Amino acid sequence: MILAKIDYINLLPFYVFIKKNIQSSQIKAIINYKKSYPAYINKQFKNRKIDAGFLSSIVTEKYKSTNIGIVAKDEVLSVLALEGEDKKDKESASSNMLAKILNVKGEVIIGDKALQYYYNNQNSNYTDLAKAWKDKYNLPFVFARFCFQKEDKYFISLASKFSKSKVKIPQYLLKKYSKRSGLTTKQILKYLEKITYNIGYKEKKSLKLFFKLSRKVK
Repeated sequence: MILAKIDYINLLPFYVFIKKNIQSSQIKAIINYKKSYPAYINKQFKNRKIDAGFLSSIVTEKYKSTNIGIVAKDEVLSVLALEGEDKKDKESASSNMLAKILNVKGEVIIGDKALQYYYNNQNSNYTDLAKAWKDKYNLPFVFARFCFQKEDKYFISLASKFSKSKVKIPQYLLKKYSKRSGLTTKQILKYLEKITYNIGYKEKKSLKLFFKLSRKVK
């Protein structure tokens, strides 16, 4: 079983949950992680080289998916468009399309590098794309969805358990990600407060609108 692993801070709670809640040594033995960035994971999933993982929402319309994802109710801090020349982020799919739909110009950056920019350039001009979506449509934005190829019951059950859990991130992991990203543990925790994972009515409505608008601008 191969699970995609996008090693961004926003998915840290999910991987902590996985480690704590997969008790079966047999399942642990067969799980392998394929680490990469979202756009690459999308391609690997399409080619069936990955069994499950968080995929950019823009590619998930026809895939089997669960009711968990990466959701921003308002500002997200980790998906920004910097003022200046238009430039896509090669790691992204949904965020590049989101900027196009919103007609936001500039360089799109996502993930931990966007967080670093946010905390180190408070006075610069940038657009938080999740906030821009919320301001325009009054809906949360779903950046990714947890999708799977098969083993429907297993992954749906896993997602359901995660959606109901309260994950506490160990200090050693916070310090590890702090050292890697250059952010303080306080900044990391503040950021994670911006992220939710449940996909409910409003999130599904937002996804439906996102898919509809994306077809118009392609």
